Amino acid sequence: MQTLIWKTLSPARQAEVLTRPALGDEADIGTVVRDIIAAVRSRGDEALRELSQRFERAPREQLRVSDAEVDAACARLGDDIKGAIEAAIANIRTFHAAQVQPVVRVETQPGVLCELRTQPISRVGLYVPGGSAPLPSTVMMLAIPASLAGCREVVLCTPSPASDEILFAARACGVRQVFAIGGAQAIAAMAYGTQTIPKVDKIFGPGNAYVTEAKGQVSRDWRGAAIDMPAGPSEVLVIADESANPAFVASDLLSQAEHGPDSQVVLVTTSASLADAIGSEIQAQLADLSRRDIAEQALKASLVILCDNLEEACAISNAYAPEHLIVQTRAPRDLLDKLENAGSIFLGAWTPESVGDYASGTNHTLPTYGYARTCSSLGLADYQRRYTVQELTADGIRGLGPIVQRIAQAEGLDAHKHAVTLRLNALAAEPQQTAQQKDLS
Repeated sequence: MQTLIWKTLSPARQAEVLTRPALGDEADIGTVVRDIIAAVRSRGDEALRELSQRFERAPREQLRVSDAEVDAACARLGDDIKGAIEAAIANIRTFHAAQVQPVVRVETQPGVLCELRTQPISRVGLYVPGGSAPLPSTVMMLAIPASLAGCREVVLCTPSPASDEILFAARACGVRQVFAIGGAQAIAAMAYGTQTIPKVDKIFGPGNAYVTEAKGQVSRDWRGAAIDMPAGPSEVLVIADESANPAFVASDLLSQAEHGPDSQVVLVTTSASLADAIGSEIQAQLADLSRRDIAEQALKASLVILCDNLEEACAISNAYAPEHLIVQTRAPRDLLDKLENAGSIFLGAWTPESVGDYASGTNHTLPTYGYARTCSSLGLADYQRRYTVQELTADGIRGLGPIVQRIAQAEGLDAHKHAVTLRLNALAAEPQQTAQQKDLS
């Protein structure tokens, strides 16, 4: 990990240091993905099978995972992993259930009632990466809020072969439609639909550069599907002072580095001696990692930044906008109000990032690559759409109508003004009509 002293860097160099590594040849990736999407749109399942033969480790003729296959996967798993997944599901469900929003009703002025309501997105697609490490945790993070939101149809795609853990987690979360297909082709299938895979309205879940590019392309096509958030390689930033435990910090940095060779880890500390101790711990702990080679590659692009004080550390973090932010300082909660841009924050020595990745209850689907400045962690609201309702009484239109008329007139929108004028005239004529009716009687 490269070590830099923040105050010695020019503003231009500071900005450069906090810039993420390039995501490979984006133009080439875009072309490949565009061709995959076109093939899936035009030839459906036939194209998916061909692409599966090219890209999957265990290509399948039948894309849908049958109930019998899920039964067999569940039977193969031990009670220990089943119990762990079920305990995590309970915590995640508890936290996300608390996010249910009541209907908002406000009378903005007499006779003018406004409401804010939510309804579930009808059809959602969940993408769960396979790769070198199956991710049942991602199933839980994506499927539980879909269930709580009340989404009518939930489709899950994961590369073949689907791991037993993923299939068990899907069933435990109530997902009934699982397809063993991955990559950009899975995103295309969910966005546009095929003979076997239903079209969805919104796609959730992380993936490699090709999956990320596919999500971007289908979200820009009105015929495609919306997506949860833009994303890039996973990342963590740790703020630590002299009170931090070097072994704890090293383990947190390594737990992120082992995700992939393009992951980035950043240590921001006020203590040079702590940085040295953490470096020694990283070398010691690396020796025991099964994914040591991956972690070592990630560390080559990672940073140690030495700063003067914790306020400066917070400013550096805010500029970087990390996906995961770990605060290991003497009083971590005191910094919370100073931290503006992060996907998820982990406070204190006893809160490793791992707990958020798996089972504390918060969602681990987070904005990366600096998108934490404008995007939020995944939550129940992402599976819902908001809509407003307004209802006026006769007194309401009498009071509000002249305001609307005047603004519509200023904008030159005569029909808008006329729609109000007609109603006000009708109300003004009501007493006269009533009097005439009395005279006739």
